[in-house]
Amino acid sequence: MIDNKEIQEILAKYDSDRLTIGTLGSHSALNILKGAQEEGFKTVCVCRKADAILYRRFGVADELVLVRDFADISSESIQEKLRHLNTILVPHGSFTAYLSMKQMADLLRVPMFGNRELLNWETSREKQREWLSKAELRLPRTFEKPEEIHGLTIAKLPGAKGGKGYFLSDSPESFHRKVKEMVGRKLLNQVDIGRIHLQEYILGVNVYPHYFSSIVNDDVEFFGVDRRYESAVDAIGKIPASEQLRAITNPTYTIVGNIPITLRESLLPELIRMGDSVVNASKDIVSAGIIGPFCLEMVITDNLEIYVFEISARIVAGTNVGIGTSPYAYLKHGNRMYMGRRIAVEIREARKRKQLPKIIT
Repeated sequence: MIDNKEIQEILAKYDSDRLTIGTLGSHSALNILKGAQEEGFKTVCVCRKADAILYRRFGVADELVLVRDFADISSESIQEKLRHLNTILVPHGSFTAYLSMKQMADLLRVPMFGNRELLNWETSREKQREWLSKAELRLPRTFEKPEEIHGLTIAKLPGAKGGKGYFLSDSPESFHRKVKEMVGRKLLNQVDIGRIHLQEYILGVNVYPHYFSSIVNDDVEFFGVDRRYESAVDAIGKIPASEQLRAITNPTYTIVGNIPITLRESLLPELIRMGDSVVNASKDIVSAGIIGPFCLEMVITDNLEIYVFEISARIVAGTNVGIGTSPYAYLKHGNRMYMGRRIAVEIREARKRKQLPKIIT
């Protein structure tokens, strides 16, 4: 694994007055790059050729680095270019989806905003559960193997897969039947089958609160909330009940977008306490703990019990709904604050206070 000392040595060679903020051209890149520009930073976007039109059209990237595959960011030639630009990378879900942890931990020698070690915890369902349990949050039950399934269960894949290939089952028989069907629909492959995570399905409203752990201000900010719009499972409600079973026997959860939510105010104190608990627990498991944005993925039941089923230890795509409009970011910071800009503010303030090594790994 790359030693943090090596990253700090690279950072020390940077011209701190000419920092560039960079990311992969996917997920929340518009959010990150626009926020960086608004705080006076140059920006670089590593993207695939077919996607370049997006970043050119919105003018958020001062420089585009075109690649065939996102994993190419770990090549020495691309890294050398990024280091030459004094680039600080901001990770998002595509980093964990398209780069292996070996590439992230052993090959990517470009300074990164946040705690890259926690990205490894994010990609492991077992490590996530250890972290959330340490924070004393309420968690759904999990099942080690399909034969243990009793009651409604959701089958998930590890990492940032955007819900693709997720499905529900209520017995070992239905699990195996649906796996076969999902493979036939090319939503799962044989490798995926061995990596499926089985979790008790909690009936309630799925919500995704966003937080920002500021090292500079020693604060955990409550930033916004979204819910996900998931393709087949949300669309099936438009089909009459008499036709649903014939139309789609096994709807899945592929995310196509996000919807902003303003929660009832009585829920907010508990969500704030939960964010604080997660940050405190992170300091026990990894040196420095969470740096910057994170998201708790949860279900709120009809009696207002809150179950947390996942954590994302970096910016999530749901924060895109808050670009310039998040009510909670407004309450804290005033007009036009959003997660991409908040990241840039943290980098700018850390540079001003000579604390960049505290937020870069």
